[in-house]
Amino acid sequence: MARIDTLLIANRGEIARRIIRTGRELGLTTVAVYSDIDADAPHVREADRAVRLGPASARDSYLNIEAVLAAARDSGADAIHPGYGFLSENAGFAEACAEAGLIFVGPSPDSIRLMGDKAAARQRMADSGVPVLPGFDQEGADDATLKAEAERVGFPLLIKAVAGGGGKGMRAVQRAEEFDEALAAARREARNAFGDDRVLLERYLPRARHVEVQVFADQHGNTVHLFERDCSVQRRHQKIIEEAPAPGLSEQQRHDLGQAAVRAALAIDYRGAGTVEFLFSPEGEFFFMEMNTRLQVEHPVTELITGEDLVAWQLTVAEERALPKAQEALRLNGAAMEVRLYAENPYQQFLPSSGRIDQLRWPDGARVDAGVEEGDIVSDYYDPMIAKLITHGDDRDQARRRLARALDHLALTGVHHNAAFLRRVLLDDAFAAGDLDTRLLEHRPHLLEPAGADPAALAVAAAALVAGHAEAGGDPWRGLPAWRPLGRRRTLVPLRVDEHDFTVVLDNEQATVSDRRAPYRLRRHGDLFELDWGEDGLSGQALFFDFDGRRLTLFVHGQDYRIETHPARESEHAGGADDFRAPMSGTIVACHAAPDTPVAAGDAVITLEAMKMEHTLRASAPGTVRAFLVQAGDSVSEGTLLVDFETEEE
Repeated sequence: MARIDTLLIANRGEIARRIIRTGRELGLTTVAVYSDIDADAPHVREADRAVRLGPASARDSYLNIEAVLAAARDSGADAIHPGYGFLSENAGFAEACAEAGLIFVGPSPDSIRLMGDKAAARQRMADSGVPVLPGFDQEGADDATLKAEAERVGFPLLIKAVAGGGGKGMRAVQRAEEFDEALAAARREARNAFGDDRVLLERYLPRARHVEVQVFADQHGNTVHLFERDCSVQRRHQKIIEEAPAPGLSEQQRHDLGQAAVRAALAIDYRGAGTVEFLFSPEGEFFFMEMNTRLQVEHPVTELITGEDLVAWQLTVAEERALPKAQEALRLNGAAMEVRLYAENPYQQFLPSSGRIDQLRWPDGARVDAGVEEGDIVSDYYDPMIAKLITHGDDRDQARRRLARALDHLALTGVHHNAAFLRRVLLDDAFAAGDLDTRLLEHRPHLLEPAGADPAALAVAAAALVAGHAEAGGDPWRGLPAWRPLGRRRTLVPLRVDEHDFTVVLDNEQATVSDRRAPYRLRRHGDLFELDWGEDGLSGQALFFDFDGRRLTLFVHGQDYRIETHPARESEHAGGADDFRAPMSGTIVACHAAPDTPVAAGDAVITLEAMKMEHTLRASAPGTVRAFLVQAGDSVSEGTLLVDFETEEE
């Protein structure tokens, strides 16, 4: 029987910290690995030992098999946990670990290889009685064959990378005329992400749910499922909210899903943790989609409804011991829900955001699996996920409300993030009712629109907080123009909120901003503030308050608002938006038009990639590409002019 004493975690961020936590609880020595940019990252500080892998690029560090194996050898590790992403589903890495005499905390290379090939996986599942969608998965099919088969399969359909996962190399195609461009993009993205541009076709279910089942198997003939999760709320095929159990399923449906997942695991002689993903139709039918041969990002919701530590289960199987529990001993308790907090800009179509985290305060009442702390850098080299926030409740609605409240109490500045968006989805009527499918955000596009608090109400809140702070003895406001001592009846506070200048007049229990005057009341509960200001106040909404000299920060529903307390008046600057400035830092992957070639409105001109996501810039009006100022492979920073483009004169 194998034994693990020293565990190397071949990953970074929140999942590395998560594995370190369980490793320590089990009395193991933990070893972190890091790239140059991660030298001071939390997972490095928390591990018992740490070994440098190489430069910031994942290819030169976290994806460098030789460097990881050398780190294991030099640190005396006897096992490697790959986490998720990076090398976690790399069969060659699993084989290399075995050849080096290391325990790989994961399934066999054969299982990884089979499930990593989407075409072969489809065929194996079909042969094993697991339902699969109609499609086309012929090995090595050329573009012409794929286009012809697309007509046979019918539209809408999905183009999926054979070696894919996580939504990479996947395109939904609604009409035949969109197929060529979608195929080229899927192949290019698959080639860049996996080094393999093979794709398959599958019938697209426009109203399907994404329901997945957590399975575990050991070397002693035991295979179980730990119930299902619903991961239907997605954007760009990326999960953003996950929950367990899946809402609205009957006990029979839950049983059938679990049995199908177990059958899938048995069909490939599986070992360890795996997730079998299904598309679940409105009619109650389900179809195999793929199997992830690793721990999932969303595993915490399963942990909260079962009371089991899935990382501990993985280590148990890796040591060739029997599963901790049989199927009949597993119980489903309540409901759990998770949101993925990403560094992304909701004002720029949720493009990745990088930078230093200036302020960070995690909410009480939620499990937080975070990869960063205050002062850390969110780089553009890796996935933009900052943390996962997870809550548990007696039922789905309680878990949902607790999660929304947790986002209310989040304080995060320095990078753009999606907390306010996540809160809107959690409180949306359709989501609250469990009316879910993978196109929820397409059906309800208003949820994607940034929604901010009333600037005038924010100004009143800020002014009242200034007054309250001064009354409590603080004096960061000395020198404020028009400031009057609190002993007088009227206090004037000049502020700038969202580029709007206000002078707030506080007169006893009345607050005046511009031509709006109404009674106000500010209540404080520790670090929480609630404002009532007539009918337009922020009643019942939580505010956090932080001073940094000339400014204060209000946090409302997870969104931060920086308020200047003595703003300088500036002349207006008229600047036009440029179609072809880089909306984010990243790498150029393709230039689609030839110089001096006319393009039509909507045509793809240039594509860049950041944090494993592609973004294509298109012409907003007819014109001509005079020159590309960059080429494929170039790294660019946000705001860089990429194309010399001349708009066609009307």
